[in-house]
Order: sequence, then C-alpha cells, then structure tokens
Amino acid sequence: MQTTMSNNIQEVNASIGSDYDRQTELKAFDDSKSGVKGLVDAGLLKIPRFFIHDPPIINEPNSSTTRTPIDIPVIDLKRTNVRAEIVENVAHASENWGFFQIINHGIPKTVLDEMIDGVRGFHEMETKEKIKYYSRDYQKLFFYVSNFHLFTGDAASWNDSFLSVLAPKPPQSEKLPPICSDILTEYSNHIMKLGFTLLELFSEALGLEPDHLEGMGCGQGLFLLGHYYPPCPQPELTLGTNSHTDAGFFTILVQDLLGGLQILHQNDWVDVSPLPGALVINIGDLLQASLCYHETHLSYAFVLLFKLTRIFFHTQLITNDKFKSVHHRVLAQKGRPRISVASFFRPFHEGIESIIYRPIKELVSEENPGVYRDTNLKEYVTLRSKAVGMNGSSALAPFKVESMEV
Repeated sequence: MQTTMSNNIQEVNASIGSDYDRQTELKAFDDSKSGVKGLVDAGLLKIPRFFIHDPPIINEPNSSTTRTPIDIPVIDLKRTNVRAEIVENVAHASENWGFFQIINHGIPKTVLDEMIDGVRGFHEMETKEKIKYYSRDYQKLFFYVSNFHLFTGDAASWNDSFLSVLAPKPPQSEKLPPICSDILTEYSNHIMKLGFTLLELFSEALGLEPDHLEGMGCGQGLFLLGHYYPPCPQPELTLGTNSHTDAGFFTILVQDLLGGLQILHQNDWVDVSPLPGALVINIGDLLQASLCYHETHLSYAFVLLFKLTRIFFHTQLITNDKFKSVHHRVLAQKGRPRISVASFFRPFHEGIESIIYRPIKELVSEENPGVYRDTNLKEYVTLRSKAVGMNGSSALAPFKVESMEV
C-alpha cells in the first residue's frame, strides 16, 4: 500500500508543472450533472486533478495522524430518572469534544435504516432521472449537487449530496423525488421532536432554563443533507468531505456502518466509530457564540447562503466559548459507497440585517467576562471572509475582545 501511495504522489508532483485548465475541467464536470458517482460509473481509475489535495491525505490504518484509539462520548437518553446525569454528560461532551453520540433517543432503527436507504436510492437512481434535480440555485427547497464549493474551494471532495429544507416551510411532496419523499417527511418529524429535547438539554447544560434556547429560535429551522460517498480509486489523494465546522446551532447525523468520519480533538484526528442505531450530535458555529435578536426572523435564503459560501456563524460565540464547534472531515475510501444524513438546526426568518451577535448575557459575569464583542451581520461577513476557519483555525478570532486590545 505504501508503494502504491508513493507512486501516486510522484505522479501528482510530476504533473504540477504541466498545462492545466482547472476552470474548464470544473465546468465539464459540473455540466455533466452526474456527480462523483458518474465518474465511478464511467470506470475512472485516476481521480481528476481538481480533487487532489496538497499535501496528500494519509489514510494508513496504523498512522497516528489519522487513527487514535479513543472514542467520543456516548450518552444514553433513556435514563430519564437521572436527568441531572444526562445534562452533566451533555455539558462535558459539548465543552470538551463538541461531538457525542446518543443512544435510546426515541427514533426507531427502522426509520434510520429507511432514511439511509432513501439517500442511497436517490443517488443510485438512473442518471437521466437524477439529473432533473441537479442545480446550483441554492434557494431551492430541494436540489442535488456535487460539491457546494466546487468553483470556489481549493480542492473538491469525493461526494455528492442532496439538500432538502424540512422546516419551517418544507417543499410540497410532489416536488420531492418519489424514492425518498415519504421517508423524508417521517424522518423530519422524528428529528424535530428530538431536536427540541436536545435544546432543553443544551440549555440546562449551560445553566439556563430548559426553554431558553428554544425561546431564542434555535429550533425554528431545519434542513437535511443526504451525502453519498462513492468508492474512490485513489483515497490517499483526496477527502470525502473537507475539514470544516458546521454552521447553525447543532447537527444530528445518522451514518451507515462504513466509518470514515473524524473529528479534530487535541490536534489529532479521532475516528467517530459507527454504532448501530446511534446518532451523532455536534455543536455548530452558532451555538458556540450567542446572539441577540432585534427582529424575530432570519431569511431562509440568506441562511442557506451562509452555509454554501463558507460564511459560518458560531454557536461557540453565543455560549461565550463554553461549547465548542470543532473541525471534522470524512475520509475517502475504497470498497463500497458510504451514506450519511446530516440534519442542521438553523434559524430561517426575516430581518436578518437587524441582528446583533453577542454572548448570551446569562453566561457573562465579572468572573467570566465576555470573550466576544458585539458585531452586526455586515461586519461579521466582511471579517469572517478573511479568516482561515476552514483550515483548522478559528473564524471567530477577529471578534474576540482580546483582538481589540493594543
């Protein structure tokens, strides 16, 4: 395996000086509308150059840089007679990991399996049927695309995705693909219920009243991404999903048993080992930071724009750095396709321009002063675009109080 990887890397290095029209290749790939799966179906043996990362990704099973023999926390939600213990576990996981898995969460395993099958079914449809949904119009309530940042990112990732808005205004059933429309509706009902339970636990974990985060509108918007990661002929050269943090308040993820999800914990990549029937929860950028509404609504289209143009609001900010939004990625792999379904809790309202962002006042005191200063949307977008948040550093650095000190 090491020899094969070295040969691949040498081939890439040898081609760096050759003529290469990246934009033409990107456009041809996008115009095909068949995504990464289309490349695999065509029998591709070497990945296109725009998928190649620099430096290459080392996916050796025994590599300490990609495999760490520790597990993220697992929290059992069924132990309702010891809620204080559950809240304590949620607080510990949110403060120290930013990720945890939950079991006995109330969603039947059959529903989770059907959702995975629905995503698989969509991406494995006949190409002529699937491409009807392909679009880069991110205001649509349902669309399929390969790589949201295809034309703006440094390197593409080895996956295709569909996006479906689920709340507050889901698409009409006839606008959804028949192969997954029923399960999308059923799954969203379960996820919304679970989401409100988690908001209560997060609120209590912060020392607030159970309805505090819900009262801030943290559960008013929901959209889902159905990811499909085809087998990759050269997984050492690319990633299934690039390193990033999630926009929004928090994310609920169901993944198949193939594995590949990793989080950055104490400067090391840690595997999130799949557990049958479990859900992965991670803190989003909005929950790390706090916000204060001058209006009661955020625009759906604008919030989607934040996600799809790498403009991330931080949950870490509103909790005054108490909760952590951490970087995570998905490895590309050979073998069989990987499926995951990510549900993002985000506000979808009007009046986004009038919002001031600041740490939640109840979390600020003389002993625990505010880490972040007030900022408005325009300033946030301007300064955030200059940050390196997608590469491991914090996009919140320009908004820290210490950044104002001389």
